[in-house]
Amino acid sequence: MSSGTMAEGRPSRTALAAAAARAAHPLVDDEPLIFTDPLVSPLLGGLADEMIGYHRSSGDHLILAGTRTVTTVRSRYTEGRLGGHGQYVVLGAGLDTYAFRSAPGVRVFEVDHPSTQEWKKGLLEAAGILVPETAAFVPVDFEAEAPVRKLKDEASFDPGRPALVSWLGVSYYLTRDAIAAVLDEISGMAPGTELVLDYALPPGIRDAAGDAFAEIAGQIVVEYGEPKRSLLAPDEVDALLEEHGLKVAENVRLAEAVPPRLWHRTDALRPFDYFRLVRATVAA
Repeated sequence: MSSGTMAEGRPSRTALAAAAARAAHPLVDDEPLIFTDPLVSPLLGGLADEMIGYHRSSGDHLILAGTRTVTTVRSRYTEGRLGGHGQYVVLGAGLDTYAFRSAPGVRVFEVDHPSTQEWKKGLLEAAGILVPETAAFVPVDFEAEAPVRKLKDEASFDPGRPALVSWLGVSYYLTRDAIAAVLDEISGMAPGTELVLDYALPPGIRDAAGDAFAEIAGQIVVEYGEPKRSLLAPDEVDALLEEHGLKVAENVRLAEAVPPRLWHRTDALRPFDYFRLVRATVAA
C-alpha cells in the first residue's frame, strides 16, 4: 500500500500506513533486516510514535506484519535496480524518501497526487529535511492526467536519457484503462528505461495467507476511501505490458524478489502471495 487515490481531497492514508511499516521494520523485526529507511521516522514526526506503536504492540498481526513485508521487499527490490540510472521517476511517491537520501548524480522525480505532495512538503519542512536540487515534485491525478507528459513539460526531466521508473502501491487503486494509459506513456520513454511495478492478484491464484490479507485489507482501504479497482493475474500483467510496448524481464513473487537468506527469520515476516513485482524495459 502506498499512494492510492484521494478521498475528498485528503492525502492518502495508505501512504501513511506504508511509511509507518517501513519505519517500524528495524524497530520491531529481527535480523536480517530486509530494508532500512533512516529518514522515514523523522519524516513522520509526531505521527511516528502512534503509528509505530501499533506495530510494537501487535507486530505479528496479519495486516501489520504483511504490510511491513511488502513495503520493505518492494523498496529493496526497486532501489536495487538504480545502478546506472541517472534519472529515477517515482510514480505515486507517497512518503518515499529516496529523493532526500539519494546518491549524488541521481535526479529524482516524485510524481503524485497534489494533496499528498502538499502534505509531504509540510512533513519535510517540519522535520527539517532539506529538499535537494536533485529532487523535483510533479503533481498528477493518475485518473485524469498524463504523468509522463507532465514530467516532460513541467520538470527538468531529460526525455532522451533512460530512467528507472518505479510504480509501487498504486496500480491496484486504478482502473485498467488508467493503468494502460500510463504504460503507453512509459513505452514512449527513452530506450533502456526500466519499469518496476507491483500489482495485486485476484481470488483463485493467491495462497491462503494472501487470501486472508486481501480480505482484511480490502475492508480497510474501503474505509479509507481508497478501494482497490484492479486485480490482475501474472499472465494478464505480462500481456498488458507487452501490448503497450514494454518487454517483461521478470515477474516475481515476494519470496523471489529478495535474497533467500532474508527469509531465514525468527519474527512474523513471511512472504505471501497476494502482491507481486514485475520488471520491464523499453526496447531500443
